[in-house]
Amino acid sequence: MRLVIFDMDGTLIDTQALISEHMASAFQAVGLEPPRPTEVRRVIGLSLPIAISRLAADADAQTVERLVETYRSHYRAGLVRDEDREGLFPGARKVLEVLSADPATLLGIATGKGLSGVNRILSVHELAPYFVTLQTPDHNPSKPHPGMVLRAIDETGAEAASTVMVGDTTFDIEMGRAAGVATIAVSWGYHEPQDLLKSGADILIDDFDQLSGAIDQVLA
Repeated sequence: MRLVIFDMDGTLIDTQALISEHMASAFQAVGLEPPRPTEVRRVIGLSLPIAISRLAADADAQTVERLVETYRSHYRAGLVRDEDREGLFPGARKVLEVLSADPATLLGIATGKGLSGVNRILSVHELAPYFVTLQTPDHNPSKPHPGMVLRAIDETGAEAASTVMVGDTTFDIEMGRAAGVATIAVSWGYHEPQDLLKSGADILIDDFDQLSGAIDQVLA
């Protein structure tokens, strides 16, 4: 049995602009200079408290907590309005359909997004039936700790040798490597291709059409 674990933001869905806007609003609301979109891009994939701690490196713990809660309130307030701005990357649905139709392949999610957000996105795009395990910071350490991948393996009964992590950030690749699984980096996300390769990705792909072949190659 093969287990293919996907990151969400930057891999399956394109949320960079929306996350940057919510982050800017949160920082402005507490009287801080908002981070640039390029700075936000570098922390997408981490759990929200850790991402904000990196963006507000000089802030005290109380301010970071305020930023986290403010970000979440902005996110919740925009759920209906912003629904159309969390679209799937081209080819994502097709590859999920193909992979899930294979009885020897299980699919999972490992993301820095909270579980409620994951379930909402899966519901909006009607993807929930494809995934048998959902790993988030609600019950795991943040990436790049290997906990999400290890828990997905445990829940599904898969073996590390037959598991692959698919993601767009160095955090995804480092998490997969720390868990002892194969890693596939995607070039359409939020970290630069050269950084993904430097972090140890087994393969870098430029299109979802290349994913099935890449999975066969790394799990051969």
